[in-house]
Order: sequence, then C-alpha cells, then structure tokens
Amino acid sequence: MTVLIVGAGPAGIRAAETLVKAGLRPFIVDEGARAGGQIYRRSPPGFVRSPSKLYGSEARKAVDLHRTFDRMVAAGQVEYRPKSSVMALRDGVAQLVGPDGLTERPYERLVLATGAMDRVLPIAGWQSGGVYTLGAMQIALKAQGVALGQQIVLLGTGPLLTLLASQLLKAGADVRAVLDTSPMRSQVKGGTRMLAARPLATLRGLSMRAGLRRVYHPGVNGLRVDTDVDGPTAVRWRDASGRQHRTKCDAVGMGWHLRAETHLADLAGAQFRWDDDFAQWLPQEDEMGRGGKGLYLAGDGARLLGADGADIAGRLAGIACLQDFGLTAPDPSADLRRMRRMQRFARGMQRAFSWPAQMAAQTPDDTVLCRCEGVTAGELRNTTNWSGPEANRAKSLGRVGMGRCQGRYCQLAGAEIIAAQSGLHPRDVGRLRAQTPVRPVPVDALIND
Repeated sequence: MTVLIVGAGPAGIRAAETLVKAGLRPFIVDEGARAGGQIYRRSPPGFVRSPSKLYGSEARKAVDLHRTFDRMVAAGQVEYRPKSSVMALRDGVAQLVGPDGLTERPYERLVLATGAMDRVLPIAGWQSGGVYTLGAMQIALKAQGVALGQQIVLLGTGPLLTLLASQLLKAGADVRAVLDTSPMRSQVKGGTRMLAARPLATLRGLSMRAGLRRVYHPGVNGLRVDTDVDGPTAVRWRDASGRQHRTKCDAVGMGWHLRAETHLADLAGAQFRWDDDFAQWLPQEDEMGRGGKGLYLAGDGARLLGADGADIAGRLAGIACLQDFGLTAPDPSADLRRMRRMQRFARGMQRAFSWPAQMAAQTPDDTVLCRCEGVTAGELRNTTNWSGPEANRAKSLGRVGMGRCQGRYCQLAGAEIIAAQSGLHPRDVGRLRAQTPVRPVPVDALIND
C-alpha cells in the first residue's frame, strides 16, 4: 500500500500522521529544507528568534506540528524527501528532482497537499527588482530574520497583508504604508460572516488591524510603483476619497490573497470548476478530499481555507485514503463539521477582501503583464483580437503564461483582460493547461550517463 504525499505543510503532515497511526508508511516529498509549509515555515538550525516571535498566536500549533513530523521521521514511520519537487505524474509514477537528481517513484494513492502562492495583480513598475510578493517578504522574515527593505510599502488585499505588516512592525521594520484595495464597506459586510463562523480568529485579525493605526488605508486604487535603476523609489496611489498620494519607499510587497497551486492536480486528472467567490479555477473534490480515483486533495491547493483548514483537510484526506484501502479509519464526523465552518469563514473572507477584477481588466496597455516573457497588457489585447477569447490559444500565439512560472503570476489577471476584451466572463476564457515539468529542472538532472 504505497501512498505518496506531496507537501509537508499542515495538510501533508496531518495526512501522514493519520496514515501512520493506521500502520502505513507514506513517502513524503517537500520542496522545503524543513517541514512546516509556508505558514509554519521553520527557521534554520541555530536561529535565535523564538516560536512566539515567529508565529505569534499560532506558535503552539506550529511547535506541535513540527514535533509530530520530527517524531515520525525519527521513528522511521515515514520516508521523507526534502528539497525535492515532483516534476511530472503519469500512470502511477511520479518523477522527482532533488539532491539525488531525477528519480522515479511509483505509488498506489496520491495525496496532493501542494498549498498556494500569492495572487498578484499587474501594476506599473511591479516588474522591478525590489518588488516582492507578500509571501516572499514573509519567508525572508521567518527564515532569515530579514526585513526586505528599509522603507517598505505593502499593497494588495487579504489577511496576509495585515499579518505581514504586523510581523514587520513587531520586528522593528519601517512600514510606511499598508494599501488595501478592498473598500471598508465590503470588509464590514464580509467580516460579519467571518465573525459568525470563527469569532476568535476574526477578533485576532481585527486586533492586528488596530495595531497598524495610521499606516493602513482601505479602498485604495490607482496603484503604480515609481522606480529607478536601483528599484522602487515610491508608490503612487489614490485613497478612498480620490486624493492622490506618493509614499517614498525602497521596497514593495504585494499580494491579493492566494492562488491555489493546482498544476499537479491537473496532471493527476482532477476536474476543475470556476469558483465565483475565490475568482479562480479550483479542482473538484468530495467533502473528504477525493479528487479522482486514488487522488486526494488537501489544503490550500484545493480549498483556500488557511492553516487551520489545511490541518483538518489533511486528516480527512488521510481518512479517505484508509477507507478506500478498506482499512479501519477514524470517524470523520467532527472534522467534517469543523470543515464546513472553515468554508463559511473563507467565503466571508473572500467577500471582505475580494479580487479587484475590474482593476485587472483595466490594466493599462503599457503595463507588463507576464514578467517571464515581458508581455504587456496591450500586447495580450492585440493577441486576443486574432486568437479569440481562449486562454491557451492566446498563450500559444502571444506567449502570456509560457515562461518559467507557467502562468502562476499572470494567468488570473490575463483571463480578466481577455474576458473584458471579448465581452465574456473570465470562466468562459478557460484555464491554462498544466505542462511538464511543472517547475524548471536543472539540465544536469536530465543527463543520464
């Protein structure tokens, strides 16, 4: 009974724990040097910052997750492959690339706990050095204790915007402004749903927001980054009342909530659906995480519910796997109830901090859309005029999404531009098909003596 788990964040670890308790020995592949995922990312050995400083109110959960995983590895209950990525999936075999080069691993069951990444919106100047995603800034802070920049502006929307700003301020960084594109009225409306579903989590977020004081500005628009040869010099923006501002800075962090990492799910045969609340294509699954025969999806790679939701989803995926093997499995009833509450909270959050679809659709023609290929929004519009309103055809003819990130950064904004140009809804544009390898592969990994 071979089970391959991809990802060693909360979802992957809890899935592994569930399988181990039933006597199975799963094989775990993770791109990180140490298990924990993004939200519970571990610092290097010898790092002096305490868990309470790294993870705040989530410190106890993070330490418990790390200890659980370390115990399983030390006891030989799991086979663990860090610093490794799954490049391709076919006929029950995964191709891996890592410290040992390119290897293959057969499996009977596949648990994908691939997580998510920042969703970004193209704005003038975002292609400059010194402009990072919010997640990249958080990684630097957690993994190296480094604030990227001396004068920082954060922009976008979603809970990570507030969380990162609070973490940077607590670490002593100079955060000049936190610019949120979501209007306060939508935050209040969505926040009411969030409060009903998870009052303590919502109140913690409000407490962090209160700590930002005057640097936080809701309902902003007209964003652009001024740059010179050294990187950002300022961010221009309009506040909710329409007044123009220019905030000096030397580093910018940006992100509009999250985008599910679904490339492996696509290669594994999952079906997809457009979700209006999350404004993106997400893989279809049942409430236990089954995404197809022998395929289980857990965490933000399928449902964008955050670390607590990923924790529950991992257990449910593990239970579903045991059930399908015909083995004795724990009762999932309590976790299913908690999962439904998480889903209500997440949808309330999406209403509060919505993807600015109109802003994306109206991206100025001279703004770089695809940073990998250097394609502007105007060039995509011109391509659409003769490719038609289909994402993959526009990609093949105009190269948007053809670079090393395979559309991870530009696909969602590109779909809004194509849809607006064609008078369609973004779901009618379709989604970019996943291609192998799903990540860039070193040439030496492909050379077989």
